[in-house]
Amino acid sequence: MTAARREQVLSYALLIVFSLIALYPIVSIVLLALHDRSDLVTGLSIPDSIDFGTIRTAWEEGQFGRGLLNSFIVAASVSIATAIFATLAGYAFGTMRFRGSELIFYLLLIGLIFPYEATVIPLYYFFKNLGLTDSYWALILPQIALSIPFGTFWMRAFFRSTPGALVEASRLDGASSFVTLWKVLLPQAWPAITTMVVLVFMWTWNEFLLALVMIQSDDLRTAPLGLALFQGANRNSQDVTLVAAAAVIVALPIVIVYIFLQRSFIRGMFAGAVKE
Repeated sequence: MTAARREQVLSYALLIVFSLIALYPIVSIVLLALHDRSDLVTGLSIPDSIDFGTIRTAWEEGQFGRGLLNSFIVAASVSIATAIFATLAGYAFGTMRFRGSELIFYLLLIGLIFPYEATVIPLYYFFKNLGLTDSYWALILPQIALSIPFGTFWMRAFFRSTPGALVEASRLDGASSFVTLWKVLLPQAWPAITTMVVLVFMWTWNEFLLALVMIQSDDLRTAPLGLALFQGANRNSQDVTLVAAAAVIVALPIVIVYIFLQRSFIRGMFAGAVKE
């Protein structure tokens, strides 16, 4: 066996091992959710027959329908707003040169390293004074602000990786900056934008601390917050199959979004979106 062949076999072996490590907890939770509530389950256990009754019970007892809708409204709003603002900012920082652009960009990047947990309590009192606590705005606005630094960094890297001749040719033809973005660069940027949207949607969907602090009404409770409360309510009964079913319900929308957008997501990962 040649050295190149041995290296290829070793690479595939490592990928298989790490894939199994990553998939083990996911498969365990899914199989656990398919067990009957009366089953005594430990570790990875394949059910004798597929039973969706536990998932149906978790859906009814946890009232996850409203929580999923709330999470979708928040995540979709944050993703769309971030895509718009981050694309515009990334285009400006990536293709234009103006006084203070580097300083402003690096100041913006502070949002990537600053622990947002330190801002939750001040944010609560700020929104309380504005009368915005216990509302969608209390979840949407902070998460837009948290997502824009990453989105701007992502899109700036993409626009800087695109050929400068495209922008120059468009401007020589008399196109404005907006027309250049809309008709020349944006069609090429869709994979990068899709990747950013999927990541932001996933992060926003999984957000728990902000919803815990800002939301008091059951009608505005997000899916992760509902899952935590549902788990706490069933902690004494040790009904692990029911909690696993609830976890599957909360995670399923993310899986569906990724399945539908996986091709654009993968293209965005390798189409220069991370080049600098």
